[in-house]
Amino acid sequence: MMLRTLVIIGFALMLACSCSRNKTTKSVPNAPQPNVRAVKIGDMERGIASWYGDPYHGRRSANGEVFDMNEKTAAHRTMPFGTWVRVENESNSKKVNVRITDRGPFVGDRIIDLSRRAAEEIEMIGPGTTMVNLKVIDTPRGEVVEKYGVQLAAWEDRRKAEELKKEIERVVKRVRVVEKEGKPVVYRVIAGEGTREEAEALARKLRDEGHRGFVTRHVP
Repeated sequence: MMLRTLVIIGFALMLACSCSRNKTTKSVPNAPQPNVRAVKIGDMERGIASWYGDPYHGRRSANGEVFDMNEKTAAHRTMPFGTWVRVENESNSKKVNVRITDRGPFVGDRIIDLSRRAAEEIEMIGPGTTMVNLKVIDTPRGEVVEKYGVQLAAWEDRRKAEELKKEIERVVKRVRVVEKEGKPVVYRVIAGEGTREEAEALARKLRDEGHRGFVTRHVP
């Protein structure tokens, strides 16, 4: 009798554990990343904006591009990379169009972090933060179609950049030395020009050849 009772109890415990496990491990195929949300033209948002420049200038953004504080870009916590947003400063009605390339800000209730150039456009450099209205827009007319390449190095010495360019041309047909203004001027060696997928494939090929690099957006 006792043995039968123990068997029944054991079976009940196994069943309970099985039910609990099924509930907790259920997954949805192809579920979107929880930190990225779909947006559509016309979506709006209101909140506090901040801006960033040095010491992030020249570092890689979350989408793989090199952050240039002199371009009109921005960081947002959940909007997809490549989304265009019109930002309006409530205090003076100044507006600027920015492209989402980074993640953040992660401070308090701020909703967007603008590049220095974008912050200058809406005159918020002095205050540092300001209340803004965001509106998702279509790609502005006249904007260059995004093209990607593989950045292999960046030097202040142009001669070193040109030497690497000649070396990489043995493997890749299109290689350029791109001058980035600043203090000091930096010369970037970028191979290839095409879609992000093509650039990622090229990066893998170059790694196989022993060259380090990362995918970056650049203007043709």
